[in-house]
Amino acid sequence: MSHDTILSAHPAPPSLALPYPLALGRAGLAGFPSPAQDYEGRTLDLNERLVKRPSATFFMTVTGDSMMRLGIHEGDLLLVDRSIDPRPGHILVAMVDGEITVKRYELLDNRPHLCSGNTRYAPISLENLDCQVWGVVRAVIHEYPV
Repeated sequence: MSHDTILSAHPAPPSLALPYPLALGRAGLAGFPSPAQDYEGRTLDLNERLVKRPSATFFMTVTGDSMMRLGIHEGDLLLVDRSIDPRPGHILVAMVDGEITVKRYELLDNRPHLCSGNTRYAPISLENLDCQVWGVVRAVIHEYPV
């Protein structure tokens, strides 16, 4: 997965308000609720929701098909947090022998491996390899063609 695009997160992203439905029940009330009631006074800020540590966050566009079974597709935007300590099961962005890759970190036979979400690609044993973890993937933004 070389040639990935990395963009630094803005230290204080601008707030972009999006409608966010309020989930409230209407027990004991008669009649039909107004559809507009669900949108009263609430907004969704994607920066607030997804970027937990702005100074440690960057975005990256995915190339390749090695993570498709894990829901990461060509062209998806990854939100990566450098401040999270990697644990087995995390999806990582790493530099392995000079190549940027996105893989799931797993322990196989108690040895560290980077595993893809595509059976065409074998797990990468990290023993005797130069591996630098750039961060843990916190979110995937997948756009549908419209």
